[in-house]
Amino acid sequence: MTILITGATGSVGRHVVDLLVAAGAPVRALTRTPAAAQLPPAVEVFEGDLLRPDSLVPALAGVERLYLFPEPATAREVADRAKRAGVERIVVLSSDAVTEGSDPGHHRPVEEAAESTGLGWTHVRPGEFAVNKLSLWQRSIREEGVVRAAYPTAVGAPVHEADVAAVAAAALLEDGHAGAVHRVSGPSALAVRDQVAALATGLGRAVRLVEVGHDEARKDMLRDGFPEYVADYILAFQAQWVDRPAPVHDTVRRLIGRPAHDLTRWAADHRRDFL
Repeated sequence: MTILITGATGSVGRHVVDLLVAAGAPVRALTRTPAAAQLPPAVEVFEGDLLRPDSLVPALAGVERLYLFPEPATAREVADRAKRAGVERIVVLSSDAVTEGSDPGHHRPVEEAAESTGLGWTHVRPGEFAVNKLSLWQRSIREEGVVRAAYPTAVGAPVHEADVAAVAAAALLEDGHAGAVHRVSGPSALAVRDQVAALATGLGRAVRLVEVGHDEARKDMLRDGFPEYVADYILAFQAQWVDRPAPVHDTVRRLIGRPAHDLTRWAADHRRDFL
């Protein structure tokens, strides 16, 4: 049962690879830069790019199950090549924004491409990624021990990327997931101010929350290299969840048999990134 992992060097993909190797499954990994992949020795590494669907053909030969990273521009072509190669199951890394109706154009087309093949498919829809805290808050925490936030009462349930990977690995390894949509979140809904406190605990250092205005928060993001449209999207998303209960799902406990990792655990796992 050979399994091909696309996006194998990404934050979720690496965990998927490790879990499959630990389970004893034959694993192949697709990456644009095999020499820099640094994947376990047991993994067959293939050069390829989802934006060049024909480049996947060698990696797909003999593969029965596929973990599909979301690339909507070529999803149909990639799914078609997977079907022609004899793949029987596709597990899509999607987003809970599809469920919420705020992402019709990026992740949903990839889901539709998998569904159109007639093969067994499973969609893994994580909500807010905890790892996004790195791009948002890493510099200010590292340099100043501060998080500047325009919406401190915006609520989310940040999910550890390892939990997303655990759900995806289960869907790849186990039967009974065909046609399933697995929504994945952290174990509890937290306002931004509580997220900062959880990070501080996990990092083992003081982190202070400073409330700023919308425009100042936007300037901070632009200074940190965010494109304008990304900064605007993030701030609009936060404003939408002010004082609202964010959805929390028990998917990790139900499928994996343990609670989802909380934000304190995530921060402890990423402590070096904040040094």
